[in-house]
Amino acid sequence: MPFTATVLTMFPDAFPGPLGVSMIGTAWKEQDLWRLETLDIRAFSKDKRGFLDDTPAGGGAGAVLKADVIASALDSLEADGRPLLYMSARGRPLTQARVREWSKAPGIVVLCGRFEGVDQRVLDARGFEEISVGDAVLAGGEAAAMVVIEACVRLAPGVLGNIESTLEESFEDGLLEHPQYTRPRTFEGQDIPEVLLSGDHKKIDQWRRSMREETTRERRPDLWEAHLANQQAKGDPKTGKPKEK
Repeated sequence: MPFTATVLTMFPDAFPGPLGVSMIGTAWKEQDLWRLETLDIRAFSKDKRGFLDDTPAGGGAGAVLKADVIASALDSLEADGRPLLYMSARGRPLTQARVREWSKAPGIVVLCGRFEGVDQRVLDARGFEEISVGDAVLAGGEAAAMVVIEACVRLAPGVLGNIESTLEESFEDGLLEHPQYTRPRTFEGQDIPEVLLSGDHKKIDQWRRSMREETTRERRPDLWEAHLANQQAKGDPKTGKPKEK
């Protein structure tokens, strides 16, 4: 069974969006290498007027999606052991490590919130994992859900064709990716670094490694510190030799 992403949303028409184009779209629509399903949570309202939400307990602005509605929607489908994810600005940050874990599962079930969010009780009762795609607030979870789904399905066998293309990407080993270049050799007075044209693969690998380290150190000091700590745990971060006992 291909990797299956099921999205619980008030706006199923938002999908597939960018998931339907390029290699990922082809892998879904033509090759059946992964599958996308949407479930309209509006259909599970128990209110005669079709309301899905109510005012926040304790007062305050906005509205909260009701626990019974979300529970009914979720219980209507077969989760089949798939992780349950709720897109939330207060969730744990999305990481490539978590994406790799989810990509090995039969798929994922993603809940898209709206308004002020979802009643906490259904999140706790059904075991949802709250995930954030960044330190910013969106109007709803649909765009965030697409980010998570794309990150997962691009790792599904056959989707990208050559799996080696993912091995030196940002976050795969704790470092950001090195800069990339292609023809023409000179663009607006800027040349491709000579080492990349040298044909010396050892020097190219060394240059790319050094650029990954420099970029990570400058742009993501948090990742750089974690990388150094990981290297230290393995041995000397400069020589790679085991620590003396």
